[in-house]
Amino acid sequence: MPTPDDGAPFLDEEMQRLLAQFQADVRPLQELRESLNDIRGRGEAANGQVKAEVLPSGALGGLRIDPRAMRLGADALAEAVLAAASDAAADLTRQLAGTLTDGLTPFADEVRRFSED
Repeated sequence: MPTPDDGAPFLDEEMQRLLAQFQADVRPLQELRESLNDIRGRGEAANGQVKAEVLPSGALGGLRIDPRAMRLGADALAEAVLAAASDAAADLTRQLAGTLTDGLTPFADEVRRFSED
């Protein structure tokens, strides 16, 4: 089986060029993925006494309950926790949508061209 060194060095050079181009093309997508992982949705309720943070996975990443919130009572406190988590999820969704739009917009023409072929 011929190898790039068997009299066809231009093939090796071309493969290196294509690999370098591919890596350059993929780099923005890798950066986008990293930035998506760093996003945190934040929300609050009960006049800021309950604060929640949601991770990109949708999991609750943090919850802070001010001691004064304990005066709300169990049911009102539970509602405040849910409201803060819901606000955090909505904030996360807004941020993810914006980041994805910004990150993928440069590829829109390529996708259109590819889908038309």
